[in-house]
Formats: sequence, C-alpha cells, structure tokens
Amino acid sequence: MSRRTFLTFASFVACTIGVIAAVFPMTLLVDMKSAVPGDTGLVMARTAGVFLLSFGVLNFLARGDADSPTMTNLLLANALLQVLILPVDPLAYAMGVYGSVMSFIPNTILHVGLLFGFLYYWNASISRRNEYAGIG
Repeated sequence: MSRRTFLTFASFVACTIGVIAAVFPMTLLVDMKSAVPGDTGLVMARTAGVFLLSFGVLNFLARGDADSPTMTNLLLANALLQVLILPVDPLAYAMGVYGSVMSFIPNTILHVGLLFGFLYYWNASISRRNEYAGIG
C-alpha cells in the first residue's frame, strides 16, 4: 500500500468517526460505546469529534505531499496520537464506563494497525530523506 493510500484510509476513518462524534455524540456513546450518556460526555464526544475531523482533513490534504521534514513530523504526530489514544478505551472499560468489551476491541485493533502504519511510513520517510542526502 502506498503512503498516499494509507493516509487516504486514515483520513477517511478519522473524518467518519469525527463527524459521528461531533454531530451524533449520543450515537457514539450509546450505540457504539455502550456508555451511559451525560452532558459532560456529550460535550467531550463532540470535542473529540472535531479534533478527529481536523486530523482527518489534515491527513487528506497532505496525503500526496513529497517526503519532507514536515511530512515526517506529520507521520510521527499521527503515530503519537495512536499511542496516546490506545489505552483510553480499554481503561474506560476497566473502570466500568463502557458496558461491553466490544466497545473497545475494534477500536484497539484499528489503533494498533494505524500505529504500525504511521510508524512504517515515518521510518520510510526518514530513510528516503537520508538516502537523498547521502546519509546512511
């Protein structure tokens, strides 16, 4: 899979979940997460939705860009996002916030896959830039 295709896929996922969370937070919390909704949860779901939508648009706009320090940093920032978000749903389940193990298993698999993808393309970007510069 090319980096452009990977970023297009990652963008689609982020934009889709972002729109659902921002526009239909009750659907996200109740139907997808089996969580009890509350005002704070709805606001946080909308906030996370806007954040994910923004990241998705950024990835979509940058998907065809050449290797550069900015692209390398974008890939690393995406990998960091996956690392930081990875424990959130399992911890929420462990604390009793989510009512079903299926509230986090699909997301966890997705986050791990995205993490490996972003790290792969981040490493490839560094390697190509070093090759062009005659390093290594």
